Amino acid sequence: MEASQPALALKGKLAIVTGASRGLGASMAFDLASRGADVCLTYVSEKSTPAVQELAAKISALSHKPHTYICRGDLSTIDGPQQIITQLLEATGTPGALAIHILVNNAGCEKVVSLDKLTVDDYTQVFDLNVRGTILMTQAVLPYLQPKGRIINISSVGSRAAFANLSLYCASKAAIEGLTRSWAMELGHNGTTVNSVNPGPVQTELLENIPKEIIEMQKGLTAVERRLGMPKEVADIVSWLAGVESAWVSGQCISASGGYAMY
Repeated sequence: MEASQPALALKGKLAIVTGASRGLGASMAFDLASRGADVCLTYVSEKSTPAVQELAAKISALSHKPHTYICRGDLSTIDGPQQIITQLLEATGTPGALAIHILVNNAGCEKVVSLDKLTVDDYTQVFDLNVRGTILMTQAVLPYLQPKGRIINISSVGSRAAFANLSLYCASKAAIEGLTRSWAMELGHNGTTVNSVNPGPVQTELLENIPKEIIEMQKGLTAVERRLGMPKEVADIVSWLAGVESAWVSGQCISASGGYAMY
């Protein structure tokens, strides 16, 4: 008989999930909280305030009453990541004693544009958030990251795929894979693991910006039921990586795509 995971396996842990107001980020934050973690929800847009507040209320209503912290900051700016940590320090009331155990670098954006029309501004928009934002956010967390910490970067099957008109997005997610492997080597001395999760097409708002022909092609090549993934299916993988069961897994890029991409 398989051993079941303790219901509150992440009790006593603090997790930061960036881009947590909707979609995959919201699902991952709720799943981590449902397993016992206290969660810091980051978001950037004023229009996302009601959604992130609703999520925080949903998490706080869980029977084990995990703590939630809402921090607003633009991770595409140089100062944004540190502003989030400053807000978290104030919210927790633990300056100098803040303990972070899990960081999920989820915030990102895509740009659908052909090579001949691609501009420097397009490049800046995608790479400042998807790549530089991930680097700076992780750097901001490092002074507070506890031994046996968990860093989980959200990449994409696009990191290894050839999708027309998505070269900036795919390149930025390939960069995340490179960061993941290097950081795993740098940070593993105290039991910290660094991994990336590469979702295939998932039923979220973000998918609305992807050309429909790409989505249908992916569905047709997905081994499991020829369908889109659901946010909870990706969140389950993230939560597993956040737990003790994954302690011997680091530097890996896990395809969460129902077999669309097989590594």
